[in-house]
Amino acid sequence: QVHLVESGGGLVQPGGSLRLSCTTSGIIFSSYAVDWYRQAPGKQRELVAGITGDDITSYSDSVKGRFTISRDNAKKTVYLQMNSLTPEDTADYYCHHDLFWGQGTQVTVSS
Repeated sequence: QVHLVESGGGLVQPGGSLRLSCTTSGIIFSSYAVDWYRQAPGKQRELVAGITGDDITSYSDSVKGRFTISRDNAKKTVYLQMNSLTPEDTADYYCHHDLFWGQGTQVTVSS
């Protein structure tokens, strides 16, 4: 059984930072890609960042230069370091692998 569990969301002021974590189980973690998506209220879910088993990363234009995705194979965890946050980054953030999704973690950027 594959499980993806996100954590690290919360309320942060504009310009602040957060680090999200996605802890996985049930997959051969080091071999597979994991992605972060987000969904803002009233909007479609969008791909934010991805990392392959070979540590190749990709980012949406809206977060490039501000967000960094990384993985720790020993901990079976993928991280999303989010810097210079703006209110437009407010959304529920989801971890994704293959057909599986986590439950999401909420990020609110507000003063």
